[in-house]
Amino acid sequence: MTKDEREYPARPIAGVGVVVCKEGAVLLIRRGNPPRRGEWSIPGGVVKVGETWRAAAQREVREECGVKVHVGAIVDAIDIVARDETGRVQYHYAVVDFAARYVRGKVRAASDVMEARWVPLDELDALALPEQTRAVIGKAMRESMNQ
Repeated sequence: MTKDEREYPARPIAGVGVVVCKEGAVLLIRRGNPPRRGEWSIPGGVVKVGETWRAAAQREVREECGVKVHVGAIVDAIDIVARDETGRVQYHYAVVDFAARYVRGKVRAASDVMEARWVPLDELDALALPEQTRAVIGKAMRESMNQ
């Protein structure tokens, strides 16, 4: 999906987010494209036509970060809506967030990602994470402890 197709959509665009955990750390990226360019986030992206939610989650983590994951439970469903200076909806993503477990691979940032790295959970406060992202990570951590 091109940038032109994502801007000013006629309807929300289906997307996934993935909270990947490994040894007390979470996989984060700095987004390379709008909306939220330059912001820290969990890996994720748009679901392709004919692709399942879980397949999209696995593919997005592999494409953005170079690692293989096992996709687990749905953590949350959120909307990401960004408006332009006139108040018109410029971007609208309907996102299903998943918890995932790291399987293998070395983290590397893809061309559409500025940076990708494991961030220890006790260092999350040092990053300017959007509140929605922080909430999804917290919810995924709580649910993983209850399993």
